[in-house]
Amino acid sequence: LTGAQDGSIRMFEWTRPQQLVCFRQAGNARVTRMYFNAQGNKCGVADGEGFLSIWQVNQTTSNPKPYLSWQCHSKTTSDFAFITSSSLVATSGQSNDNRNVCLWDTLVSSGNSLIHAFTCHDHGATVLQYAPKHQLLISGGRKGYICIFDIRQRQILFTFQAHESAVKALALDPSEDYFVTGSAE
Repeated sequence: LTGAQDGSIRMFEWTRPQQLVCFRQAGNARVTRMYFNAQGNKCGVADGEGFLSIWQVNQTTSNPKPYLSWQCHSKTTSDFAFITSSSLVATSGQSNDNRNVCLWDTLVSSGNSLIHAFTCHDHGATVLQYAPKHQLLISGGRKGYICIFDIRQRQILFTFQAHESAVKALALDPSEDYFVTGSAE
């Protein structure tokens, strides 16, 4: 799956030089992040205008429409994570009201899909990591802060400054004992 600065989204197969499908043409908002869900039957794409769109992967049409597309953040959606069986999604980004990390239910109508919004990360959240064993979300912000959220209790557990500049990457070890951060500096 590829996403570009021009907003295009294309899917390829290893053994074929041509694209299998073009989910979105050039001329849209820049792609900020994309993932397949754990089952591999859906792909999600976050973009620079605050939207998250999700497609079924087994599309046969050349220009399929997303089955779900909604604006998660008022400025940009920078990252997201599929939670559990992909019906719950967490997003990070930048919103005018500082609700920069959100939980969404994809099985209800878009008007009711926001489960919880965390007010955190002045100037926006840049990256997000889900820790399934502990049911935690870890987010990094533009000012170098890390926030750790308990998604069961829907509360912030910890906040600390890890860097002097924007957090650009988060990685979690498989046992979920440690996580590492990378910054713009």
